[in-house]
Amino acid sequence: MLAIDTALGACSAAVIDASLNATLAAQSVAMERGHAEALVPMIAQVMQSAGVDFEELERVATTIGPGSFTGLRVGISAARGIALASGKPAVGVSTLDALTAPFATESETVPIVAAIDARHGNFYLQMVGAGGRKLVSPRVVNVEQALKSCAIGLVRIIGSGANLLASRWPVPNVPAPILVDPRTAPDIVWVARLGAKADPEKSRPKPLYLKAPDAQPQDAYRLPRQ
Repeated sequence: MLAIDTALGACSAAVIDASLNATLAAQSVAMERGHAEALVPMIAQVMQSAGVDFEELERVATTIGPGSFTGLRVGISAARGIALASGKPAVGVSTLDALTAPFATESETVPIVAAIDARHGNFYLQMVGAGGRKLVSPRVVNVEQALKSCAIGLVRIIGSGANLLASRWPVPNVPAPILVDPRTAPDIVWVARLGAKADPEKSRPKPLYLKAPDAQPQDAYRLPRQ
């Protein structure tokens, strides 16, 4: 299967053999913009490196947000187009799930907080426990709300907002996070693994925005419809 991520601070693509749990090819380049220009050549390269034709894909997975409004639409559009052309299903994977997945084992007792910088002092936040069980559902919060939600004991914080959130410790009677990982994008191989397990009927590639875009239309200059 093919996995794509353009929702955050990287443009990434990977081809995996889910039946063998093997990564056939993967690329990831850090970038804040320019995903649209970089993605198609990257997909062609990983498909060639993997030695896989589009008709051989079982499905296509893409991150659906939360993240950059422009970036995530690039990935979703590409995934839908490839799925339509190849006649295979497309599935969506949350960036928050993809960030926490590498750390969420069944035996792990320390919760993982995914904190993505949503700008203006806000975070896209989610906290999971053992096996990925959601303890705090996906939401947009400010620093104070984030601390109230997740500063309940030992935690690990992952994502582009990790440093900012961790800088607000010490919280009275709450130990400092045992891991602060400020990665700006999820591991594309984990996007692929989650996509391989997703139910195509329940995980359609629809944008997960969580908040309105920063740029709003100016009603005073909007032309009337004819």
